Amino acid sequence: MTGINLPAGDAPLPPEKPSAPAAPAAPAAVAPAAPAKNPYPKPVYSKKAGNLLKTRLWPTERWAHPWSQAGYRTAAIQLTVIIGGILLVGAVVDELAGWGDLLYRYLLAGTALLHQEFSARGIPSGPLADPARTAAGLRLGAEVLWTLFKVILVVGVINVNGIWAVWWERKLSAHMQSRLGPMYAGGFHGWAQTILDSIKLLLKEDATPADADRAVHLLAPAVVIVPAILAFAPVLFGTELAAARLDMGALYILAVSGVSVIGVVMAGWASSNKFSLLGGLRAAAQVVSYEIPRIFAVVPIIMFTGSLDLVAIDKAQSGYWLGFLPQWFVFWFPAGPLAFLLFLIASLAETNRVPFDIPEAESELVAGFMTEYSGMKWALFFLAEYAYVLLACFMMAVFFLGGGAAPLPFLGFVPSWIWMLAKAMAMMFVFMWLRWTLPRFRVDQLMDFNWKFMLPWSFAVVAMAGATLLWL
Repeated sequence: MTGINLPAGDAPLPPEKPSAPAAPAAPAAVAPAAPAKNPYPKPVYSKKAGNLLKTRLWPTERWAHPWSQAGYRTAAIQLTVIIGGILLVGAVVDELAGWGDLLYRYLLAGTALLHQEFSARGIPSGPLADPARTAAGLRLGAEVLWTLFKVILVVGVINVNGIWAVWWERKLSAHMQSRLGPMYAGGFHGWAQTILDSIKLLLKEDATPADADRAVHLLAPAVVIVPAILAFAPVLFGTELAAARLDMGALYILAVSGVSVIGVVMAGWASSNKFSLLGGLRAAAQVVSYEIPRIFAVVPIIMFTGSLDLVAIDKAQSGYWLGFLPQWFVFWFPAGPLAFLLFLIASLAETNRVPFDIPEAESELVAGFMTEYSGMKWALFFLAEYAYVLLACFMMAVFFLGGGAAPLPFLGFVPSWIWMLAKAMAMMFVFMWLRWTLPRFRVDQLMDFNWKFMLPWSFAVVAMAGATLLWL
């Protein structure tokens, strides 16, 4: 071979075979890393936003030592001041019914003085100068003015309730889900958030589908909200504090409040939308079905009192057993507590609240019968829903929770309207609590639950009430 000198007598060496690759060495055993002591991110407060968090503050850390937090102590002080302020106002104002009677007497006295002034000046003159007719006309005008004043108050209560309830539900849902809820608009915990939302709805475009029945589509929100306002006429806001005293107040409320379902069906049918139509038909089936056990749940209360007058029902629960146990109908075992539970469940279904929000099932029907509504027409449906929630809460307070009676005798100095409001707000909290706790029923489950469970038990409760009266 050229270029290679081999020793004489030596044969050329064979080419070397490539050696096999060495087997990889077994990896050394790695000890598992110790778990971090605190796997959650450390809370970081935002200097610009005050107490708002830039990162998540976990509930286990947030509530480990709540009284050590300045914000918790501040909130407790604020709550104490609010409750103390309400009690102070109650001590100064006392019973609102007395102020209403005083205002009514002043209105009649002013009418009498006006009649005297007209008579002295010879007004009216001519054929209409009849003192009796003039007095009757002035009194009629005073009655109309007084009625208009009460209507304005009731409408104001419904509007304020809508604003308050939406804000309160947002805050409750936020705390239940470890969030903050409204915090900016208005300053203190976002108190003006719902007010600004209402203004936004007023300014939104009123859109109507091209194929919709415009007259019925426009009329449906009015048919829903007007019965909600009328149903508040005999509602007690305190002892003998109501816009109208009706001997059949309980029957009136149950009858008038059921009219709103017609507006829901109208909204679904007139929208020319299959999802809206299904929502309206679901609402009709649901309300008509659950109205039956709801009415039967009130029958034991009527049997115990022998009256449909809400004032009589309220006064029938004003005493105490053994000097400390309130004689509320919810404690009249066994019919009282069962009737209360039936009425609560049926009221949830009547107001389309979870788990009975089948007419507005977003996951199935977009927004149900409200799909094709916008602006204030859409807001009227929600205003009516919250009005019926408030109505149901006041009804439960009057029928089962003693109305304006204090829970303990030594608390009798607090006016009845404060107790009535506190009981209604407690029941509204239950409505909102259940919304964020329970899943939605299916349609078949909802109807089976009513006809196979609610209705038989409502019959049983009436029988229990009759047995209780026989035993007493």
